[in-house]
Amino acid sequence: MSNNSTSKNSTALTWLWLSAVVIVADQITKYLASTYLHLYDPVAIGPGFNLTLVHNTGVAFSFMSDGSDWTRWFLVTLAVAAGVAIVIWLTRLPAGQTLASAALALILGGAAGNVWDRIQFGYVVDFVDVYYGAWHWPAFNVADSAITFGAVLLIIDTLRPPHRERST
Repeated sequence: MSNNSTSKNSTALTWLWLSAVVIVADQITKYLASTYLHLYDPVAIGPGFNLTLVHNTGVAFSFMSDGSDWTRWFLVTLAVAAGVAIVIWLTRLPAGQTLASAALALILGGAAGNVWDRIQFGYVVDFVDVYYGAWHWPAFNVADSAITFGAVLLIIDTLRPPHRERST
């Protein structure tokens, strides 16, 4: 008899704790940024690094940032659908896929943090401003960092040679 159902990562959903940590850290830092920073007024932290409060109605690099209501709800719907797909993906990962599980949990937590902003405010709160000279990277937040880090981990996991099951 095949043990296929138990070979699935039954503990994959336990990685949702990492998603919850990302959501909480993201929302706390956005609250602090919104409370203590003034919109578009940079606060120098160090060379190449400011805290600057920005309200982003679009996605990465302010793409789709026209601020229209349809864009807001389209992005919310898209992120919720991606979140559901990630949860399903997590439940279907084979046992021992730690890197992929962590990557997906980070992406899920980041997406949820930004969706919360879109639903609550109609925009995403960004505040991390990295720059070199006069060139500024688009402002971002903890959720964006988690999504990026999760995506990098997922790429690394994909490029690694496949694991072989050990015989018992």
